[in-house]
Amino acid sequence: MNVIIRTDASITIGSGHVMRCLTIAKSLRRHGFNVLFWMDSLEGNLIQYVQQQGFECCKTALEADLYIIDHYALEVKWEKSIRPFTKKIVVIDDLARKHDCDLILDQNVIPQFETRYDKKVPAHCVTLLGPKYLIMRDEFLRQRQKLRHRGNQINRLLIFMGGSDSTNETMKILSAIESLNFVHVDVVVGNSNPRKEQIKQICSKRNYHFHCQINYMAKLMQLADFAIGAGGSTLWERCYVGLPSSSTIVADNQRETTTYAGQLGVTINLGWHEEVTSNTYSQLLTDLQMKGMSEKGLELTANEQPNAWLYEILELIK
Repeated sequence: MNVIIRTDASITIGSGHVMRCLTIAKSLRRHGFNVLFWMDSLEGNLIQYVQQQGFECCKTALEADLYIIDHYALEVKWEKSIRPFTKKIVVIDDLARKHDCDLILDQNVIPQFETRYDKKVPAHCVTLLGPKYLIMRDEFLRQRQKLRHRGNQINRLLIFMGGSDSTNETMKILSAIESLNFVHVDVVVGNSNPRKEQIKQICSKRNYHFHCQINYMAKLMQLADFAIGAGGSTLWERCYVGLPSSSTIVADNQRETTTYAGQLGVTINLGWHEEVTSNTYSQLLTDLQMKGMSEKGLELTANEQPNAWLYEILELIK
């Protein structure tokens, strides 16, 4: 069977959509599906990276048994236009928009998430909502089996503000921790980060550990005592391996989920990025209280069947 995944990455969009689609693509490929990615050549795209993972890319609509759409700029009108090319449509969303699809997957945790898509998708649509359907790469599933107890002391700090970090949070953080001492600091950036060389130089000067476009994030999260991160899908990844963290809201689509995650006590919500300064990050680490955060994150993301969404997709197109 042929599957086409419509998604994009760029300096403004970030890398999260493509990365979670790669998780889905690899799972489907293991079940014998031929998966293509349909992406535009935007500044900061990940087309080459996707090709390095063994997937071909296209730039126009082709016939396929299944379309998977993960894109904030594409809504119900576009989905209707693609119907003639496919038997089934799966949509991955975070924003509770109206869709024309056969299965909707929204892994986010917000109040009343179970009813977010009522009257927004067709009556026959399968709804996969909430943390039971987290999209987790194999590396996270493995690390979930190697959980360790964390105390209140930060010896090893992890910094990752998204693949492109369009709001320049990493530089704010590096300024904030210049006078602070940690045994080990890991700084992760994506290929689309326009300041990656400058960040790399700072890390080299301070003996921090610099990582770019990696495939071992779960391992770094497992080793870390605390992480400074953004909202979005990486927030749930941190929870999944029990890593206490702060979360800065760097995009409008992260506001609701990050705010609620903060209320649940699974992260420290620092708020909207324009209101977060180097001093905010410095004060965070100086006054940090993270007791119980790891346990709450693990409890929230517990599920009996990891990547349960896969079996629902297989059932949809069998």
